[in-house]
Amino acid sequence: MTPETVISICLGIGLSASVGFRVFLPLFALSLAAYFDIWQLNASWQWVGSTSALITLGVATLVEICAYFIPYIDNLLDSIAVPLAGIAGTVIMLSTVADLDPVTTWSLAIIAGGGTAAAIAGTSSTTRLASTATTAGIANPVVSTIETGTSLVMSVVSIFMPILAVVLVFILFFMILKLYKKLRKSKN
Repeated sequence: MTPETVISICLGIGLSASVGFRVFLPLFALSLAAYFDIWQLNASWQWVGSTSALITLGVATLVEICAYFIPYIDNLLDSIAVPLAGIAGTVIMLSTVADLDPVTTWSLAIIAGGGTAAAIAGTSSTTRLASTATTAGIANPVVSTIETGTSLVMSVVSIFMPILAVVLVFILFFMILKLYKKLRKSKN
């Protein structure tokens, strides 16, 4: 496995984690990176760096970010964002992973890309649901701001420092596991 392949996998994992917080923001960041030749996508995914994809993903990103600041609409979005995040995480891995055979590429895309995105999206959705239940939605814009910020930071780190992004993903999973154990203990 070449260093370029390892870095491309790290990029895919980092962006997939970012998709767990906001579906379109990491795709927009990847589109920007491809458009400005910061990152080369696989041949069949180069359309992501086109002007039309950049504009479409930019508009979708703005709409998604704004919609998450509306209490109860944000919970509705979460119900479709979790499966959509899994798909988007898979797509991101497919578009970034280089020099691997199709079976390995698809396996990585589904497990590492889609799995990472869906796990984080599910946790994020649960957090927002708890926020809605305990604050009647008043704290949801704070949750949305944190999620958007995390998605933005993870996207930028993934593109410019992919190996660090994977480290951050492991830290996120550790924090999620710790929170899960804490919540599980409090229920017992």
